[in-house]
Amino acid sequence: MRDPILLTPGPLTTTLATKSAMLHDWGSWDEDFNRLTAKVRAKLLAIVDADERYVCVPLQGSGTFAVEAAIGTLLPKQGKLLCLANGAYGKRIAQLTEVMGRRVTVIDFGESAPVDPAAVAQALARDPEITHVALVYCETGTGILNPLDAIAAVVAAAGKKLILDAMSAFGGLPLALATLPVEAVIASSNKCLEGVPGMAFILVQKDALENAEGRAHSLSLDLHAQWKYMERTGQWRFTPPTHIVAALDSALDQYEQEGGQPARLARYRDNCQALIAGLEQLGLRPYLPAELQAPIIVTVHAPQHPNWNFQEFYRLTKAHGVIIYPGKLTVVETFRVGCIGAIGQAEMAMAIDTIARALRAMDIPC
Repeated sequence: MRDPILLTPGPLTTTLATKSAMLHDWGSWDEDFNRLTAKVRAKLLAIVDADERYVCVPLQGSGTFAVEAAIGTLLPKQGKLLCLANGAYGKRIAQLTEVMGRRVTVIDFGESAPVDPAAVAQALARDPEITHVALVYCETGTGILNPLDAIAAVVAAAGKKLILDAMSAFGGLPLALATLPVEAVIASSNKCLEGVPGMAFILVQKDALENAEGRAHSLSLDLHAQWKYMERTGQWRFTPPTHIVAALDSALDQYEQEGGQPARLARYRDNCQALIAGLEQLGLRPYLPAELQAPIIVTVHAPQHPNWNFQEFYRLTKAHGVIIYPGKLTVVETFRVGCIGAIGQAEMAMAIDTIARALRAMDIPC
């Protein structure tokens, strides 16, 4: 039987080739695995046109592990983070910064507006103690796309450092570190690269890492120590996710064969357009206007009908082989449907048909 189609922000549907790459066992200190790690690191840097100023530091765990590692290592203990939030994941950055005892201030732009570069410039001018700024490139709580280039320019003009959460954007949306003033970019294996979950990575300026020795709040989340050990030995400090690295290596080969970032973005845009058109034919409304919608995940207003129940809706769509996500908003009831993964027009058509069947089964007109 075919696996369910995962229309989520990750984990997501992967190819047979990616799955098959996990059938081989690797020794964690073996030279072959060390070469595999080095190859993956080099490929990740190349995807975003990173020059010699940047290094790739892979990390075991989810994307949030890497975000916490980046903040905990790069933000000085007496520094201050400005967190630009317009959804759940921006707020999570602020929360984890508070938990580790570092200073943080938040500008909350709500759940339906992009980050405003002018407001960022004003906040930086008001508070000279801010040393770093954190931004989520694509806020998957809603699917909103933030104006990265304009925000990066404002942060650089103020002499501050930008830490970019590109979790659901890396490999799909445009990003070029050779020209963009960003201190660190954080992403994971299981989003637009179409690998499997369990490994994250940080592309970070080497000078920033050199200055961060002894700063981390955690032994296992110390990026400086991870980087130094890997540079010296070629090995991971602690048990590496060997099968996940192998799957990512295969996924990166497929990424290059497809045509890299432009080709992947084009496929995701086609998926998103087909999804939105199909949803609107069913009488369902996307939460965001088209100009703010990234082709990653679409937040959809729940039907205004007394029979609506997300858990029942989820059960019915899953029974037909499609898995979607609950909404992430705090005020409006929504659900989310992803556009990324090893999927195309056939899967989007299947998703629309499945959603229609589920609504009809719940006696909700569509």
